[in-house]
Amino acid sequence: MTDPGSGIGHFARFGIDAAMCRRVLEAATAFGVDDADLFFEHAATTSVSLTDGKVNRCSTSVDLGVGVRVVVGDQVGYAFTEDLDLDSMLHAARVAAQIARGGKVVAPVGTRRLVIPDFYPVDRRWDDVDIGVRVPLVRDWEARAFAKDGRVRSVEASLADTDRYVLVVRADGQLAEDYRPMTRAYVGVTAVEGSLRESASYNVAGRRGLDYYDADRQERLVAEAVRRATDALHAGSPPAGEMPVVMAKGSSGILLHEAIGHGMEADFNRKGISIFADRIGTAVARPEVTIVDDATLPGARGALNVDDEGSPTEKTVLVENGVLRSYLHDRISARHYGVAPTGSGRRESFRHPVLPRMRCTYMEPGKSTAEEIISSVEKGIWCESFQNGQVQIGAGDFAFYVRYGYLIENGKLTRPIKDVNLIGNGPKVLESIEMVGDDLEIDEGGWTCGKDGQSVPVSQGMPTVKVGRLSVGGGRS
Repeated sequence: MTDPGSGIGHFARFGIDAAMCRRVLEAATAFGVDDADLFFEHAATTSVSLTDGKVNRCSTSVDLGVGVRVVVGDQVGYAFTEDLDLDSMLHAARVAAQIARGGKVVAPVGTRRLVIPDFYPVDRRWDDVDIGVRVPLVRDWEARAFAKDGRVRSVEASLADTDRYVLVVRADGQLAEDYRPMTRAYVGVTAVEGSLRESASYNVAGRRGLDYYDADRQERLVAEAVRRATDALHAGSPPAGEMPVVMAKGSSGILLHEAIGHGMEADFNRKGISIFADRIGTAVARPEVTIVDDATLPGARGALNVDDEGSPTEKTVLVENGVLRSYLHDRISARHYGVAPTGSGRRESFRHPVLPRMRCTYMEPGKSTAEEIISSVEKGIWCESFQNGQVQIGAGDFAFYVRYGYLIENGKLTRPIKDVNLIGNGPKVLESIEMVGDDLEIDEGGWTCGKDGQSVPVSQGMPTVKVGRLSVGGGRS
């Protein structure tokens, strides 16, 4: 949906107007293109950190620039500049055009603004929040952590936030502008009992303003960090081998992200790299399994009003009742497959080209309760907190590091465990999911996804899920 307005909005303060964008796009498309766009970005980030009772870091950084992308078939020419004067942008456009040199001339036309939804409204932008508000928050989190348990010996706390503005101007005349707030809070705790010492942390993040930190969220931020550290003091290792694994709701979504989600990104399938290539319309999981990637979750860290190449975003159903329905498409892959983009074109910053990427990936809830799932396991493990997942896209093989969890013995959670490796194969895990819980939770942590040297913020979630068998590697005792 578009309206006749063509104002540049936020970037007018830097001298950018529609006529300037047209001139730059004319230079970018001089040799002929299939697609071209300008991606303007302005971001201001503030962070406050506290360690050992002292606020030891307080910083603000500003980033500003534009990337010029030219697409001819599968060839992408990309250049950027941190100077928003006309000469610098024209030079970047000519460089990008030379890299992707084509033959079909597509002349830029008059701009028209895309009307976009707002999945992350804020009442108060971070630029309006004084540093005098931020510092008392991290001091209070430290004090609360010490007060919760006498075994707490040290505390780290931090708060970071960003006001980010982006503007996408396309050669077809479409213009899309978005304000993207982001915030992340962190509390890390070290607990000591006799000769035992353990460290743990908890963090929360979202595209939200200061009101994100309500009383409940602040309490959970501190309490979970302390609980994890003190529980780990007496945690051990599970027996190694294949066994049933119950994935706790929330952060277990990393299983979907690493083992399955990357394989659903269309560039891997277009190039024949992904194990899911050529499997659209076929069963890849049991009928209980439906997996989506959703950019429209209000306030989620991975939410987007519009993607980084000006496409509207959506809730994309990847697997429906066990059947693979769609990949995650940017404009290049959508043109290759003859489908509409899914609003999944993303880039780390104006310095990077677009790639199809995940946004908020999760499994839809099923019919079982968490209690029913746990009670169905005679001997296995329950996994709560994850770190450091990795996957081989071609084979689908993955490995995850489980930081915390519990043994399951005779249908009950018994002893705490820590530092466990899970090893498996994504497609086989999909086929091995036996029960899906009714308790879907989108994890609130500050997850970041890496791909081809680029990092972007994402969200993920899961209901409680039982995987019939996974290879479990013991950690330290």
